[in-house]
Amino acid sequence: MSDFWSMGGYGFYVWTSYALFLVLLGWDALAPRIRERAALRAAQARQRREAARQKT
Repeated sequence: MSDFWSMGGYGFYVWTSYALFLVLLGWDALAPRIRERAALRAAQARQRREAARQKT
C-alpha cells in the first residue's frame, strides 16, 4: 500500500497535481455562480435606486 502512495518516489508530485486539479475544477464550477449572484445583486440595487429616484 505504501508503494501506491509513494508511486516510485513521485507520489508527492502526483498527489499534489491531483489536489490542485480538484481545487481548480471546483473553482471552475463555482466562479460563474458567484459572478451571476453578484451581477443579480447589482441589478437589483440599480432597480431600487431607479425606483427611489422616480418617487422623488
